[in-house]
Amino acid sequence: MQHDGEVTTTRASLELLYDISRELTEALDLSTVLRRVITLSMSNVGAVNGSIIVFDSGGDPVEGIISVGDRVIENAAKQLSETLDDGLAGWVIRNQRGALIPDTSQDDRWLRRPDDHEKQTGPKSAVCVPLIAHQQLVGVMTLVHPSPNFFLPGHLELIQAIADQASIAVQNAQLFADSQRRARVMTALAKSASVITASLDLDEVLQSILSQIREALNVETVFLALFDTQGEYLNFTATSAGNDAEYAGLQTKVGIGFAGQVAKSGQGIVIPVTEMDESFSLEFERNIESDIRAIICAPLKSEGEIIGILEAINPIVGKFDPDALEVLTGIGSLAGTAINHARLYEQVQNTEQRYHDLFQDSIDPILITDNQGNILEANRQAELFTGLDNITLLAKSISQLVSSKEPIPGLETDGVTIGEIHSIEAEFASSDGTQTPIRLYVRSSYVENYQLLIRDISERRRFDRLREDLISMIYHDLRSPLANIVSSLDVFNTMLPDDGDPAYRSLLNIALRSTERIQRLTNSLLDMSRLESGQPVINLYSTSPVLLAADSVEAVSPVAAAKNQIINLKIPSDVPQVKVDGDMIRRVLINLLENAVKYSPPDGEITLGAALESQNAVLWVQDSGPGIPAGEKDYIFDKFTRLNPAGSQKGFGLGLAYCRLAIEGHGGRIWVESEPGKGSRFSFTLPINDH
Repeated sequence: MQHDGEVTTTRASLELLYDISRELTEALDLSTVLRRVITLSMSNVGAVNGSIIVFDSGGDPVEGIISVGDRVIENAAKQLSETLDDGLAGWVIRNQRGALIPDTSQDDRWLRRPDDHEKQTGPKSAVCVPLIAHQQLVGVMTLVHPSPNFFLPGHLELIQAIADQASIAVQNAQLFADSQRRARVMTALAKSASVITASLDLDEVLQSILSQIREALNVETVFLALFDTQGEYLNFTATSAGNDAEYAGLQTKVGIGFAGQVAKSGQGIVIPVTEMDESFSLEFERNIESDIRAIICAPLKSEGEIIGILEAINPIVGKFDPDALEVLTGIGSLAGTAINHARLYEQVQNTEQRYHDLFQDSIDPILITDNQGNILEANRQAELFTGLDNITLLAKSISQLVSSKEPIPGLETDGVTIGEIHSIEAEFASSDGTQTPIRLYVRSSYVENYQLLIRDISERRRFDRLREDLISMIYHDLRSPLANIVSSLDVFNTMLPDDGDPAYRSLLNIALRSTERIQRLTNSLLDMSRLESGQPVINLYSTSPVLLAADSVEAVSPVAAAKNQIINLKIPSDVPQVKVDGDMIRRVLINLLENAVKYSPPDGEITLGAALESQNAVLWVQDSGPGIPAGEKDYIFDKFTRLNPAGSQKGFGLGLAYCRLAIEGHGGRIWVESEPGKGSRFSFTLPINDH
């Protein structure tokens, strides 16, 4: 049964704890909470001095308060840290329970100070309790009275009860402070993000970054440095001081000095008082600021890669806030991305300007169309060529300006492979009704547009007609005297005795071969004229590819022998007969063989082969010459086209054009396969005789 005195004491204790709990829960600011805890605790147990150390979630001291009589000292965590290792507070933390020391001079747990000597203030009485909230240590409180044996076990129980109430308030204050800090950080980052990303101009982006950091951290000066192209040096780029030119060329090697270490490690660093910290060299920084009292540095990052650093120097008021490094690091991530975007935009702008200059200054008319042929862009030469202004051109489609017997690749046919260039001959219809012959080069781009380059081929067409007229004249003028020469040589051949002078026979053979070559040329010219006019090949009969090949090799052998070349025949005996004009196909093979002899080196090898593929016989001539450049394969079968026209090989460029017309006239096709330095193979197909 409790006595009246005990009941009164219990009621008083409960009322005290209730009052303390209510007093503490009214405050959320950590500094205010600590002041109230230490004041209430000291007043309720009669302590003269007291202190509280508060820890973060990692167990590191983050805040401290000391009360000496009527004087309160805040931000005392550093002063009190010594007691955590060797003092009473350290013992309480390690053992997670309170401690009562009646006489500090008799207890080794008490950290000896000069005023503990008996000749000074003498022995004291002390009580120390942990602040534990939700099984986590959030702090430790120590109360001291100058008289030994002042504190009793009841005091320890009361102080522990107060500490239990205070620990919740301290933890709530920490959580509130952390949420406030997070809110400040997020607000600063959100504001910085909206400002920094508002422009794509690199200079504007840099100045926005610097001004936002200066405002968010309230510092005197901000500097920004970026890696050089090799990533070995940090080059000064911009400053909030507005005197970039003064620091132009300033740099430091990555890994050296304060800024260099941050650039290398990718971890931000704060030096709150530079004169007390000798861990980093500030040579780079001393070049840009004469009086550096405090400095903070964070990396600039873009897509996880470090591209430079940000430095903020000297807070205008007080010292750097605890969240300053987090703010600077966050802005550094935003800023790095913004800088890279601005750089890319600048590159795109420069590339677009270069393209525009090349496009507009081209000597050829160029049109850009979509895949329906609608004109999207036209350069100045296109306006001059068409006689239409840009607005009028952009309202038209290519089909309104150009007509062609062939469909325009990519516009009137299936798409063109990106990067490939296709060309056709067409007619441009001018506004006055005149037709201008053109060659249209069509190229597909990566954005589903087509680039059409126009070449006026009026002069070429005129020269083609002149050449054709000249060739026709030569053909008609040569035909009659050539027939007389052939007849005369035949007569002379019959008159020459078999045992006559070998020199005469040799001269006669040379004359016969030369006239045969002239006859082949004139007959080829006649055939080309007929085939181009659309006349069919009518003199068709069945013959053996082996026989055609043998006759062709015999005609070319003397020329090949003069160059000590070997012509190999690789025609299987089972290749079926073909239905062709034998004379025309023989001339095709002779043309290809003569070209092979012409372009193959002395002592080279030439192969004439054949094979059966599906319902066609395929014949080919392989040489050992220098090969054909890829850009010339598309034109090599055109009339008047010659390889290496500036070289030693001469001719009109009609041989391969005849071959194409002759093979296509038989319903076949001809093509070339070649690599520079590896020779060329000319192949063509002929229909087999299936009757």
